[in-house]
Amino acid sequence: MTKKADKSGISRPSSPSLSGGSGRNLEVAVNSSGEARRSTRLRLQPLRKPKTSQKKKKLAKLHGNMPKKPPTAFFFFLEDFRKQYQEQNPEVKSMREIGKTCGEKWKTMTYEEKVKYYDIATEKREEFHRAMTEYTKRMESGEYDESETDSDFSE
Repeated sequence: MTKKADKSGISRPSSPSLSGGSGRNLEVAVNSSGEARRSTRLRLQPLRKPKTSQKKKKLAKLHGNMPKKPPTAFFFFLEDFRKQYQEQNPEVKSMREIGKTCGEKWKTMTYEEKVKYYDIATEKREEFHRAMTEYTKRMESGEYDESETDSDFSE
């Protein structure tokens, strides 16, 4: 398992250890005088999710009132197409297949056919921008304070 000692007198393993087990690899090197030297190589541990702090929880509570971004024109088309496709093909239950055919249809559509969905998406985007400006004004005025609690459920 080890190669012959080279000119420095230290033998090295022929292949890296891929075994599971403990979190460390031990390597024993022997020099020409016969003394054993032990070195330890540590494996990197997988990254862990950091624990959420109180500050993050408060921010999440504050941002819970923030308006959500509207879907794109394709998603409005997908909604309509899915209904039509399921009526025409009731035996197809796979969302993957429905999504594939929808994507192919969207690519082959002309701009004139897509305009309907682009108009809907533009309207929703404008509503979102209005709601977002209102939200930022409320945040700046301090209407959503940290001292606020979820009193919606306590009534």
